[in-house]
Amino acid sequence: MGNPVRFLFQLQATLLLVGLAWVWVGGYALVARPDPFRDTLAFLALFGALVGLEGVFRRAFPKAFGQAEGMVRQLGRALRRLGFGHAHGLVLALLSGTAEEVFFRGGVQNLLAGFFPEEGAVLLQAGVFAALHPVSDRRAWAYPVWAFIAGVLFGATYAVTDSLIPGILAHYLYNAKGFYAMLDSSHPDPR
Repeated sequence: MGNPVRFLFQLQATLLLVGLAWVWVGGYALVARPDPFRDTLAFLALFGALVGLEGVFRRAFPKAFGQAEGMVRQLGRALRRLGFGHAHGLVLALLSGTAEEVFFRGGVQNLLAGFFPEEGAVLLQAGVFAALHPVSDRRAWAYPVWAFIAGVLFGATYAVTDSLIPGILAHYLYNAKGFYAMLDSSHPDPR
């Protein structure tokens, strides 16, 4: 794999380590009240909401969404040329889903909750989450807006459950779906 792919993995690993250190130093709980049934329901609802949100954006903003999809296809082609395959996508999806939930919800949201009401902390962390999911083409403006709303959904789920597990699982599954779609759509001979 090439250096840009290694950079993606290192970036997410760094985000995870910083997030874990932040959570530990801050004394924040990754799972305050373990409840497998609640977490399973929350994960399924959150994943369904993310997929539904994608569908709404696809229909409501077809040009901006199409522009974002075009950028994703270009990224997929570039990653394929560097040897990035479906197995790498699964590993990166797990790493990024875990890292981003620990960092943004476990670290940023918990820190902000010390200064703002819980709703404000959720909205502010979603703003930071969206700001760190930029696009290089303004015509794809719908993606950062989608990322903000997704950040609100992730943050609200964490606020309600006191558990990062539903967010990590939904984030992983959604990212894995995205990496598979990206790699398949960039393949010269789509199946």
